[in-house]
Amino acid sequence: MTNDRPLLARLNWYWLFQLAGWLFLPLLLIAMTPGDSHTSRMIAISFWGVAAGLVISDTWHRLLKRQIRNGVRVSWKMVMVAVLVLGVIHTGVQTIGYMVIKPFGEVHGVYWVPGALMFWWGVYLVWNTFYMAVLSLRRANRFEQEALRLEISAKDAELRALQAQVNPHFFFNSMNSVRALIYEDQDSAAQMIDQLASVMRYALQSGQHDTVPLAAEIEAVQAYLAIEKIRFEERMRVSVEIGLGLEQVRIPPMALQTLVENAVKYGVETSPTGSEIRIRAQRLDDGKIHIEIANLGAILPFANSTKVGLVNTRKRLALALGANASLDLTENSGWVRATMTLPEAA
Repeated sequence: MTNDRPLLARLNWYWLFQLAGWLFLPLLLIAMTPGDSHTSRMIAISFWGVAAGLVISDTWHRLLKRQIRNGVRVSWKMVMVAVLVLGVIHTGVQTIGYMVIKPFGEVHGVYWVPGALMFWWGVYLVWNTFYMAVLSLRRANRFEQEALRLEISAKDAELRALQAQVNPHFFFNSMNSVRALIYEDQDSAAQMIDQLASVMRYALQSGQHDTVPLAAEIEAVQAYLAIEKIRFEERMRVSVEIGLGLEQVRIPPMALQTLVENAVKYGVETSPTGSEIRIRAQRLDDGKIHIEIANLGAILPFANSTKVGLVNTRKRLALALGANASLDLTENSGWVRATMTLPEAA
């Protein structure tokens, strides 16, 4: 089985830094001493210190991890006490090394002890400072990732809730259309039910996604319009114009359907002569994509359901495509236009 994680993520950074840090000490010591002092005993005592440092610091590292797993807060007071203890232990181990290896002959007196203690206290202070800094960075990164996961979950939940508001509204209106027709023309009612089943299938499938291709949404919209065409006959006239290469543009599912439904409700249904509904998608010179749904009529000040649908669709556009996506409703020369503006990456 292959590991799909990047190489940098698979490296054991703890041991890489451990080895690099502890091996730096003897290399620094050798570089600072004259060439004729580089005896085998001197090199041996240097690497004795490296081995001792690796064992002592790793033991302290394991104790720290156990404390953290048990929920104990690692304070700087605890760290400073540990620095003092670790420095004393390493000084003692290093003294044993000097007594065994004897790089400078026999060990006499204790005049060197304060300097040795200060050196090893400094080493372990640096080690613990770096370790605590890494812990803080990892903790901050973990909190950031958790906050991002919560934000994504909240966004997904809000998007699903908004989608749930759209679909029942559409199906309620469609079933009313079937009910109005079933006693007048059973064949037309049967066709309407077939088209409704097609739209329902699309709604169920697309509801699992944040966005869908424009081509799939147009197909569902045309099934919906076929339902309403049976109901309104010649009172409803439809034209669809999709620019070249825009079929795969991503939009929230049922977003276009909501705007078309409003155009039917307030353009066709409220007019004795009906209305033309124009659906047009085009790429502008600035690279943005405009999807326009236009109908003859006027913006009605009391059309609360239209406002709810527009607010809903705006929220879904922002959640699915970001702040660069927008929806505007305008009225000009007897036409009401709902225009979605999508970023080029949509």
